[in-house]
Amino acid sequence: MTHVISSLLMASALLFSSVVSAATLTADFFDANGKPLTDAVLTLQGPAGKPDLAPKADMDQRDQRFAPHVLAVRTGTQIKFPNSDDIRHQVYSFSPAKRFELRLYGGTPSDPVLFDKPGVVVLGCNIHDWMLGYVYVTDDPWFGVSNDKGTLTLDQMPAGHYVATLWHPQTPDMQPVPGGEIDIPAAGLHQRFNLAVQPKGDDMPAAPPSSAFGDAFHKAAHE
Repeated sequence: MTHVISSLLMASALLFSSVVSAATLTADFFDANGKPLTDAVLTLQGPAGKPDLAPKADMDQRDQRFAPHVLAVRTGTQIKFPNSDDIRHQVYSFSPAKRFELRLYGGTPSDPVLFDKPGVVVLGCNIHDWMLGYVYVTDDPWFGVSNDKGTLTLDQMPAGHYVATLWHPQTPDMQPVPGGEIDIPAAGLHQRFNLAVQPKGDDMPAAPPSSAFGDAFHKAAHE
């Protein structure tokens, strides 16, 4: 009986310790002009362990745009590509990290696409050339994408020392850049990140240029 009680107390102590050490990171992203930066990706390497996330995600198509514009996933994630528009799309990518094509379709294809290599995957539509989307595939256990206010929040993180990597579709040559090292205390951390990006063009111009996807792919292909 004493052994059982001791085991229960030990388990409770471990559970309490893990809850107490779980921290929250709030990250704010800004460009060189001090403006909030949407669609910035943050990945982190740190203490042992990783969040228990199901390796599944969706990349929708709404109003002839990919939604979200930037999706970050862990290597090994299966992504579905639902089409919420009332017209058909043909999604594809020639990026080295994932080459695939979903023939002209509406609704949701029955089979998801497995993203099994880290890297930047540029998405295009054979029918609507101005449609561009990005999947950032990472081996890092902690990651997120900033919202329209340039902010992202990561919860339940172990307190400790982390090495950050940053990425954005408009970083020079579309390459990830070092984000420095940070220490996240048990009380949590609010951190600012500055990221140099190139001027942004309109993702859906009135007269979409035929080279829109090709230019983005060319950058990602040199990763």
